[in-house]
Amino acid sequence: MILDIKRKSVQIAGIFVLITIAIPSLVIFYKVITSEEDSVVIFMDPYSIVDLIVMAYYLAIIIAIPVYGIVWLVNRVRGLLSLKNEQKKLELLHLQSQVNPHFFFNTLNNLYGLVDKDTHRAKQLILKLSDMMRYSIYDGQKQTVTVVEEEAYLRNYVELHTGRYHKKVDVSFHAEIEDSQLKVLPLMFIILVENAFKHGVEHLRSDAFVYIYLQAEKEKITFEVENNFDAEEVLQNKGIGLENLKRRLAIAYPNRHSLSVSQKNDVYKVKLTLSAL
Repeated sequence: MILDIKRKSVQIAGIFVLITIAIPSLVIFYKVITSEEDSVVIFMDPYSIVDLIVMAYYLAIIIAIPVYGIVWLVNRVRGLLSLKNEQKKLELLHLQSQVNPHFFFNTLNNLYGLVDKDTHRAKQLILKLSDMMRYSIYDGQKQTVTVVEEEAYLRNYVELHTGRYHKKVDVSFHAEIEDSQLKVLPLMFIILVENAFKHGVEHLRSDAFVYIYLQAEKEKITFEVENNFDAEEVLQNKGIGLENLKRRLAIAYPNRHSLSVSQKNDVYKVKLTLSAL
């Protein structure tokens, strides 16, 4: 289809060039036939009707060429911008698809061992895991979700994660949502929560804590995570998740977000602020 369009465009352009070249020859030929003089001059005052028509034709060409060039340039720029936007959307989808896939596998393994010990509890966790997977697969591909939907996903994640450990973990999730319909990019906060468990709770034998705070105002969303960690542990690959998040923020919230990270002794805190979409 594209090749046919290009071929037709080339044919039309070729015909246009041939006509443009042939017109002076046809005018001269016409004047030679209709004139009794030994030589003819075209485009000399007084102008004939044929001269005026030819001059109007070439004037139209002179005007049309720059206009066509401007239109072509505008369409080209629009095409490039559209392509760039599509590339950004594809990159966002790719980054979102990288969010905690190993968590689902680990949770399934834990549920397998829990089925025989506590069937009722296992059923409840399976339903929560099902909700999380549905959200990741379907809602995670949307451009935006409500902050309430994102909160529910995070709460399911926290409950499933805390159920994995055979130790006491102090987990607090506090949310203040003024506008339940406030929109946010899906799976935006999960990396920060995942890091708190992966690099904090999992390396501590006791006294582990994770404090999560979500505030949604009319024009701003604030998300904070604070956790302790083993200062003697070497944190590996912690930057990968944050780099993923930073890239998503740069694409979806350019100049409309702030991300701050602080570390004091064995306490790690991260705060993300987003302007409403």
